Formats: sequence, structure tokens, C-alpha cells
Amino acid sequence: MIPLFKINNYLVDTASFTHALHGEIVSDFEKSFAEYVGAKYACSVSSATNAIFLLMLQKNQTVKIPSMIPPVVLNALINSGNRIRFTDNTDWVGDSYCMHQFENYKIIDSAQKVDKNQFINEANDEDLMIFSFYPTKPVGSLDGGMIVSNDISKIDRLREATLNGMSYSRENWEREIKFPGWKMYMSSFQAFVGMENLKILDEKKISLSYVRKFYNTELGYNNSSDHLYRINVKNRSDFITYMKNKGISCGLHYDAMHRHSVYKDFMENSNHEEFHNTDLISKSTISIPFNECLTEDQLAFIISTIKESECLINENTR
Repeated sequence: MIPLFKINNYLVDTASFTHALHGEIVSDFEKSFAEYVGAKYACSVSSATNAIFLLMLQKNQTVKIPSMIPPVVLNALINSGNRIRFTDNTDWVGDSYCMHQFENYKIIDSAQKVDKNQFINEANDEDLMIFSFYPTKPVGSLDGGMIVSNDISKIDRLREATLNGMSYSRENWEREIKFPGWKMYMSSFQAFVGMENLKILDEKKISLSYVRKFYNTELGYNNSSDHLYRINVKNRSDFITYMKNKGISCGLHYDAMHRHSVYKDFMENSNHEEFHNTDLISKSTISIPFNECLTEDQLAFIISTIKESECLINENTR
């Protein structure tokens, strides 16, 4: 089966860690990642979902969010005490977007994108930018996430929140519980794998650009994501079965959340509000294999199989 993503294997020498939970490798990864994206400071977390939870906790905001989004994002926003106003934006997938604008800073969700100097290009000093290290993301790990900013006071407060509300020093091991926090810190294992994948990110991007250009040329699309390659098809269930029978994996990114009744009590959209783009694309979108290890023969086979299915919807006619 041709896989949708490529997840790298690593032999982890745990004996080399100074501490299995939050050793020096975590700090090293934070510094390296912050430098790569052009931020001064970084706080690692156990997942990007937990990052959203911490940043939006008790903010009591109405958050404008695309309806076509992973449910984990909505759940984090709702469980941290906020309400939702869905938008009909479908262009964000694979890119970063402003999750919420406060008076003096904004929160940017970049869970599907990691670019060199990205914070410099997309954010202000006071802003907070979230990244994900879910295994299939551009910098994959054993899950995990990172919050970056040039505002040290925000980063210090977040780090304490992830460490059970505790100020912590490796030099003297003195600890002070400042507030009831959470166990949301990144482990050394997550940091090790994340660091290894960060080292090869530029090389990976070059390989992915070749795959993306091949798909764009052959399929008539203009995708630019380093995370997903999505197309739109007719008779999606039949298409998935057809591809599976040919040994090609597919994925769904993403469903339309406004259609799920569980979120009705948390929505501030009117009953008559329309989601034309979301309804149209979410019913036809499908992700095809997109990873740096695809061979030319595999790419040619994927293209020919898609065309033979006669299900492809041209991007200009969606």
C-alpha cells in the first residue's frame, strides 16, 4: 500500500537523556525551533491541542473558525471556555491562519506549516504562534507542539502552566507552585524525534516540492502545502474504494463541523447562515499520498489511477 504520509523511524538512546521527562534535549529543541522560525522564545507542549487550550483558557471569547477544521481544534476552544462562530473559509488547509485577534496580540495556528523565518514574516513581537509535531506533520514527532513568541513574559507563564503551575530550575532543583497548572510539558522522547526531523526539514521540503509540482502539472491543481495534497472527486466513497483496491492510501481533510449537532449549543451562527464552499468541498475533498519518499514510478501510478477512475473534479470547476 502506498502510504499517505512518511513517518521516520529512529533508534532512541534513552541513556543519553539527562532526564526522561524534561531534560536538556527539550530546551535544545525549543531553541533550535525558535531560531528556525525566527522567534526569540519558545515553549514546548505535549500537543498543539493543549497549546490551544492553554492560550484560550477562560478567555470567554467568540472565536471565528473555519467549519472545515479538525474537531480537536474546536474541542480545545470549547473546553477552554469559548464559543464558536464558523466561517466558510476553506483555503486555510495546509497553511497558517489567525485563530483569534485580541486587543494587543493575536494567536496564529500554524499546525500544518513550518517555514524558515515564518514568525518574522507573519507575526508581531507580542503574537503567539502554534506549531504541531503530530507524526504526520512537516516536523513530526511522537506528538507534541510548540508556542513561539518574542514576548518572554507570555512564554514564561505558559512554561509554568505546562509544568503544573511550577517555576522550575535545573540548576538548583528548587520549585515553587505559583498556581494550579497542568501536566502538559513535552517529554525528552518527543523532543529528540522532533529535533531529528527539524534537522532534515529543508531537505524534505525540496523533495515535497518535486512531488507537489508533479501533481500540480498532471492534475491541473495549484496546491502549495507541505503537509497535504488534496483533490476533489465525484462519488468519493467509490473513489476511496477504487484507490484502496489499487493499493493507494487516501485520507479525509476535513469534514464540515457546522453539520455536527454536538456543536450547536456552542455556535453563534444563525440557522440561516450558508456555508456554500464548505458544504461543496467537504463532501468531495480527498487527500492523496504526499510524502518525500514517493518514487517516480509510484507518482506515475497514482496519477494514472486517479485519471482512470474518472472521478477527478477540475480545480477550476469546483
